[in-house]
Amino acid sequence: MALFFCKLGKLFFLTLKHCDMNTLQRLEYWGDHHHPKWLDIIRIALGIFLCYKGIEFLQNMSGMIGLMSNSVSFGSVGIVTVSNFIAFAHILGGFLLILGTLTRFACLIQIPILIGAVFFVNMSGNVLRPFSELAISILVLLLLILFLIVGNGPWSFRLSQEKEK
Repeated sequence: MALFFCKLGKLFFLTLKHCDMNTLQRLEYWGDHHHPKWLDIIRIALGIFLCYKGIEFLQNMSGMIGLMSNSVSFGSVGIVTVSNFIAFAHILGGFLLILGTLTRFACLIQIPILIGAVFFVNMSGNVLRPFSELAISILVLLLLILFLIVGNGPWSFRLSQEKEK
């Protein structure tokens, strides 16, 4: 009886793995073939914005550490490490988005940071103040999810390299 359940579980997980991979491949194929050029302009603008925010975080590191210490309960070394990671991830991810190389990887790096920004930093009671960045954080998060699905696009460094070969 145990052997039956073991084989049934193995069959179920192999089917599930094949189904998930097939769905992921179909989603990637759809994203690669249904990508208008105006989305590339938005991707480049998003990359420029993320680079700008990363440089701004580096210039105002003490303010970012103070904001994080109010909303997250890490030690001081952990907060400094996370804040440096956020700044450099924004710069690297923005640069990759501008070039159009490793777009899905750049989005995967950014999405957890933006989820943290939406739920921990921006929900600290300052949502209704005039210059709240909650709307910008949600918009950037949604754009990152979009580019995680649709990928690079026709105006990307990767596609221009493939055309030369």
